[in-house]
Amino acid sequence: MVSAPERVFLASRYTNGMRFVDTNVLLYSISTEPAESGWADVASGLLDSADLALSVQVLQEFYVQATHPKRSDALSHQDAAALVATWLRYPVQETTVQLMRAAATCAERWRISYWDAAVVEAARTLGCSQLLTEDLNDGQDFAGVVVVNPFIRLSSS
Repeated sequence: MVSAPERVFLASRYTNGMRFVDTNVLLYSISTEPAESGWADVASGLLDSADLALSVQVLQEFYVQATHPKRSDALSHQDAAALVATWLRYPVQETTVQLMRAAATCAERWRISYWDAAVVEAARTLGCSQLLTEDLNDGQDFAGVVVVNPFIRLSSS
């Protein structure tokens, strides 16, 4: 279990401006796996913040993964759709041709997957200074969008 002060530290690390949330944060927030309880606490604390942003891609990935029949704690369509609806309180970047082209360029420049690049470019389009994810290298700066792994202290314990 993560203490309240630890959650505050993790939730506020490097905060200046809007923060973009990747799919893994959303998925940890619903996890009922005992081994992921610390991650769930951190993710839930983050999602209480007002300075977050998402993309349609992130919401789609969440829905697909959260409702997957092989997931031990799979959500029903209704529950997953209700969660997605609550996260629409944040700015959500739509998938556009311009975003797709920027993501392809980003993927080539930084040698990352197209899907990761689409998340980076969605964050950039929304003006986010940070990307909250465990899928990229903590501290990596994608020309103004800095990766922050909110779970890094949990991962190293």
